[in-house]
Amino acid sequence: MRRWLGMAETVLANHSDRLNAINIFPVPDGDTGTNLYLTARAAAQAAAAADSQDLGIVVGAAGQAAMEEARGNSGTLFAVFLDAFAVPLAGQSRLSGPLLAESLHRCRIRAWSALSEPVEGTMLSVLAAAADAAASASEAADAGEAPHSNAILIRTIDAVIDAAVGAVVETEGQLPTLHDARVVDAGGVGLLLVLGALRAAVIGEGLGDQIFDRLHGYAVQDPHIHAQQPPAEGVELMCTITLSPLDAAGLRHRLDELGESVIMSPLGPLDEDSGCVRWRVHVHVRDPEAALAEIRNVGEPEKIAFTELHSDHAH
Repeated sequence: MRRWLGMAETVLANHSDRLNAINIFPVPDGDTGTNLYLTARAAAQAAAAADSQDLGIVVGAAGQAAMEEARGNSGTLFAVFLDAFAVPLAGQSRLSGPLLAESLHRCRIRAWSALSEPVEGTMLSVLAAAADAAASASEAADAGEAPHSNAILIRTIDAVIDAAVGAVVETEGQLPTLHDARVVDAGGVGLLLVLGALRAAVIGEGLGDQIFDRLHGYAVQDPHIHAQQPPAEGVELMCTITLSPLDAAGLRHRLDELGESVIMSPLGPLDEDSGCVRWRVHVHVRDPEAALAEIRNVGEPEKIAFTELHSDHAH
């Protein structure tokens, strides 16, 4: 798991420019690669520091760190992915096909529920395809084959990669914005790279270069597509806040009315004494002060960050 997240950080760093170049959904701000890399870096550092042989503890530490430092839509969803991925691994010292399938299934549920308006043709579609493929492959054991064998793990990972590649290719036809620009979804490619890093960590073989030939707009010589799009308007607001589940649901509703791309995901379990949970909040708004006022109406936000939604901003 530590090797996986270290490889994910490296591969996202190497591909960040091309991911930025095709980032036009949900807004053409050209920062998906940067956001994923910075979030993965926080995760990899936390995993490296986790002194345990329990996979759930290692990946859980990575997920919590990623959530605290998440950048943008893609980074936030990647953090949700890691946080959910860790749960079935609690108490386990090795990964198996069935465990991978269970983790991806939990990731799928958490990621889709974190978004107020989940959209096909994004990272969510790639995750759904990967989860379905893992479930089918891990269940298809031959007679006499142990379900937790290395052979089934390798078969499951290969099925996940094949399904993820196909789902990334399909994103171009699922969103009009991507179809018109003739590119695949940047977040979907980012998740494919993360899954490819997992394959490399487990069996020593990553994604072949031929895979990228199938992804429209992803070649090095292709232009930065987002530069040709209408300029994005508004601000990305992110913060952390401690609320009861009921207050969190109310805040999500109000943010849905004020903006778009609302993501709210819990940071850790419910505190039984207070009845509250820490939440990571993400929203795109035209009036950030109004959104911040709504947040402050229900609690005291921490780690408030504003980022202008245009392609030449610097983090």
